[in-house]
Amino acid sequence: MATAATPATNMAMIKPCISCSRKVFMSSTASFSTESKEASWNRLTSSSHISSSFRSIFSAPIKFKKVVTRAMSSENENKPLPGLPVDLRGKRAFIAGVADDNGYGWAIAKSLAAAGAEIIVGTWVPALNIFESSLRRGKFDESRVLPDGSLMEITKVYPMDAVYDSPDDVPEDVKSNKRYAGSSKWTVKELVESVKQDFGSIDILVHSLANGPEVTKPLLETSRNGYLAAISASSYSFVSLLKEFVSIMNPGGASISLTYIASERIIPGYGGGMSSAKAALETFISSFPMFPCLIQVLAFEAGRKHKIRVNTISAGPLRSRAAKAIGFIDMMIDYSLANAPLQKELSAEEVGNAAAFLASPLASAITGAVVYVDNGLNAMGVGVDSPVFVDLDIPKDN
Repeated sequence: MATAATPATNMAMIKPCISCSRKVFMSSTASFSTESKEASWNRLTSSSHISSSFRSIFSAPIKFKKVVTRAMSSENENKPLPGLPVDLRGKRAFIAGVADDNGYGWAIAKSLAAAGAEIIVGTWVPALNIFESSLRRGKFDESRVLPDGSLMEITKVYPMDAVYDSPDDVPEDVKSNKRYAGSSKWTVKELVESVKQDFGSIDILVHSLANGPEVTKPLLETSRNGYLAAISASSYSFVSLLKEFVSIMNPGGASISLTYIASERIIPGYGGGMSSAKAALETFISSFPMFPCLIQVLAFEAGRKHKIRVNTISAGPLRSRAAKAIGFIDMMIDYSLANAPLQKELSAEEVGNAAAFLASPLASAITGAVVYVDNGLNAMGVGVDSPVFVDLDIPKDN
């Protein structure tokens, strides 16, 4: 264990201006970032960026200056800290469910790219043309900017509908639907076979998709078909994707899904069976508490047989296009701001950075876990903004 150094007074002397070099390095790193995203992105700077920066610092002529007498805790405080980067160089990630530039799927793709991973994505077939057109026209260029100033590159976009495992599962009305015209090989098995032919293997699988056709209906008004559709698209689709992808995932790889606190707590308005779909992903079946959740079972099976880690991120509310379809996302964000331990709006980048960590060797012993990225809202048992607590001395961010 390290011991604290006793402060001592050092007399003025001639010494290399290492601290100046550190300031130059830090300021140059900051210049790669944009606005409030700076702190999040700096944590993801790959070791290649760090090492090249230090080489440029110490290859330059060393400046000397006279330092005034001052108290110092240790000579080590002038030395740069050793890096512990999220390094995904040489890794390939498939992100299922990216259809625009303002959801968690996009943020995760961007964080993985910032850490050095190659990005390929799967986009829901009806949204494919708009997404690819927006990419070509540069509509997403501002959102693609990485910490080093370059743009995130998406190597390939695949058509995908994770509700169907194989062509035999696709009903005739979907096959003939004009929104699917012009696309082929978009069922799960066909998708994975295409990725195998194009790339051979992947290292990271991200499941960032959900759909509930009756999400605005209370559960008591949800039809059987609507309920099962929510389970199929939002929960079983992860099982199906992992089942097929695991055969081409390199040992030591990682798989990540996304869930929401509605799996564990009552969220009025989050209906149509969506809370049950999220519960199927990450919580215990209430009537049968001896059954472990889906994520834990997948972590065991994929870990033992394929050496693949499986985790899920329980993310807080985000003002994304998909969330706006629910109709009350603004209220949920306001509620979180008022009641979470950290009173700030959650950013997509924070979820993306957590995913990059879970996909990296830094999380090599983490599997079967639900990681909460929600400013701590999951820890609360009551809403402190209730009039009932008006007389309590509860710190608030005014």
